Amino acid sequence: MNKAVYLALLSIGLAQGMKIPIHYFKKKEWRPEVFFGTGGMPSSHSAGVATLTTYIALKRGLPTIDFALSLIYGLIVMYDAQGVRRQTGELTLRVNSMNELIDKINEKESVEFKEKPPTKLKEVLGHQPEEVLGGALLGVLVGIIGHKCTEKDRKMSKFKLRF
Repeated sequence: MNKAVYLALLSIGLAQGMKIPIHYFKKKEWRPEVFFGTGGMPSSHSAGVATLTTYIALKRGLPTIDFALSLIYGLIVMYDAQGVRRQTGELTLRVNSMNELIDKINEKESVEFKEKPPTKLKEVLGHQPEEVLGGALLGVLVGIIGHKCTEKDRKMSKFKLRF
């Protein structure tokens, strides 16, 4: 399998794993299940695409179609992670309140609506900009380290073949 894919998956796993201690530091509650959740610091989406883009840039070069595709794809993913997905989560809260109001209107002639907190849904779908940036920085770091390690492996295998 492609080393770039391995590194991107590793980066995603590292980002998800880092969410546990970061959550504990911020909220003072130990919740290992945040490993499997969306949102939070750092963005694993950003980490994965940044690793892939960095690795391709170092391995194949900036003027390649591989790098161009990875960069544009990565920018779209990061924009979506902090834009569209975050707005979707916030919109979900409002829609829940409206559904309850509509149900009450259909039940009775006179409607008395008291707003209460909505049923707990998955509210954190997206990321704050700093979470996306944190994931991107982690991804670049993993991409650089991964490239250095694979270059050493390649050089060592060439060295072994000569002897």
